[in-house]
Amino acid sequence: MRIKVRSVDFYRLPMRTRFPFCYGIASMTELPHLFVRAVVDIDGHESVGMSADGLPPKWFTKNPGTSFEDDLPEMLRVIRHAADVAVDAVPSDSFFAWWRLLYDRQQRWAKEQSIPPLLSGFGVSLLERAALDAFCRAIGRPLHRVLITDQLQLEPSKIRGQLSGIRPADFLAGQPADELIVRHTIGLADPLTAAEIDPGDRVHDGLPHSLEDNIRQYGITHFKIKLSGSLDHDTDRLRQLARIIRSQVGARARFTLDGNENFHRVEDFQEHWNTYQADPLLRSFFSASLLFVEQPIHRDSALSQPLDLGSGWVAPPAMIIDESDADLSSFPTAVSCGYVGTSHKNCKGVVKGILNAADIFHCQQNQQTGVLSAEDLANVGPVALLQDLAVAACIGVDHIERNGHHYFCGLSMMPQSEQERALRNHPDLYEVAEAGFPTLKIRNGKIRLGSVNAAPFGVAELPDVGLFEHWEI
Repeated sequence: MRIKVRSVDFYRLPMRTRFPFCYGIASMTELPHLFVRAVVDIDGHESVGMSADGLPPKWFTKNPGTSFEDDLPEMLRVIRHAADVAVDAVPSDSFFAWWRLLYDRQQRWAKEQSIPPLLSGFGVSLLERAALDAFCRAIGRPLHRVLITDQLQLEPSKIRGQLSGIRPADFLAGQPADELIVRHTIGLADPLTAAEIDPGDRVHDGLPHSLEDNIRQYGITHFKIKLSGSLDHDTDRLRQLARIIRSQVGARARFTLDGNENFHRVEDFQEHWNTYQADPLLRSFFSASLLFVEQPIHRDSALSQPLDLGSGWVAPPAMIIDESDADLSSFPTAVSCGYVGTSHKNCKGVVKGILNAADIFHCQQNQQTGVLSAEDLANVGPVALLQDLAVAACIGVDHIERNGHHYFCGLSMMPQSEQERALRNHPDLYEVAEAGFPTLKIRNGKIRLGSVNAAPFGVAELPDVGLFEHWEI
């Protein structure tokens, strides 16, 4: 199936958070939301596809010495280059061949320009998603069907030799998940109780703000707890969280710990971990409910030192990478260092995520532990969130971090016609909040995905980009 990207255009929508999202060295209060529209020739027929994402501070590059005003132009340059590569490339005979050409050219350029691979891959992912959306629309099939029948003509063994003979039907879910458990993010500055919120900081949009209110309103049972790297602070906060979550949720509670790249040496995190284990309340809380620890070691050193979990550790946790999952070699390298898995989020790449799912399957087939999680980048609809969920529904996860609805006010920032479009096309995913805007529909801690799975690539009907500001980048 011949593929050629004819043109790419960009649009933006400014967005502000309901309250600051503190996730390490950054505290996000506003960001531009980018829409990418691609016109793609599929076997001689024109098809339009879209992707979208917020452009967050200090995630793709965690450099404390620069400001977001410094970082944003570099992000846009990376995205623009990926678009130029996609448009300039000759037609490809399969989606996989097209993606491989785009990925390889972008990474070679990024290496020459000293651009980190995680950021370089973000540019690839935006073009990849827009082209995949156009592909699904052109053939009139939803994502799961496209993947399970291998219409993308994926060749995993060309990337990782150990995956020879493995096909998508071997490792993808036989049917896409019709619901997923929401894993609620507890940011570093998130209030845990309503009493903690100063009157001047209260939000008045009808959505829950404190952790306790989120648990009550949404029925949350799964959590992602962010660590600051300060031992005393984290120990006290974890103890408070243990008491709240146990009293509100009980034995059903499950959580992950996000190390936020706070540690440059494994030994430093080991010291913190063993201190937690020395506390009876935390030891019990971890033993009963902890799923895994995500990326405690900074990306600069995580894949250059072994975890060595057998020596000096007290009940060592399963650990996965996230920000270190920057290129196609990252996950196999992480396994060799002692990590048991990685995370998926579309901003790191759809094809790369599917390859990781194949590698997890390979690990499990060889009696090794393999963990594939699904994480968030504070994404929102009407495009980014739904495409992310569409992939998650296919790769076999049963819970997924979702925080866009927590830090942003539903789809209230979208034009009214787009709010109505989302409610009309995805009534199982969105509902009308008290204040009148669409917000994520969470029942008993879960979201429903029927309309997402039925759509070409998660989104039933593309938004009208004419309602957004055209962005020359």
